[in-house]
Amino acid sequence: MEEIEITSWLTLDAIKKKAKIIEKVGDLQSGHYMSVFCVIEEDFLELCYSDVESNYLRRYEDKEEFELAIEKRKEEEGESSYDESFGEEEFEEEEIEGDFNLEDD
Repeated sequence: MEEIEITSWLTLDAIKKKAKIIEKVGDLQSGHYMSVFCVIEEDFLELCYSDVESNYLRRYEDKEEFELAIEKRKEEEGESSYDESFGEEEFEEEEIEGDFNLEDD
């Protein structure tokens, strides 16, 4: 992985405009960081926008390293992959005893 500091969001935007966007992680509206994972020809890139630290561009050596970086960034931002088994626990309905009358007497 190689990393260079980018001082301007305009520079990052110009790179992003020419790239194929693969994934966006984070949000500058609700957080301080946003990473845009993209590909230009055979280069796997991460464009990191920040409003509190330096912006940067990272170039990953191969697709595997790139995909691992996406997953790591998602975990850091709390956007990890959806787990389909989450929430599938079976709940038994409790039997409710007593008469409930919603009408006024």
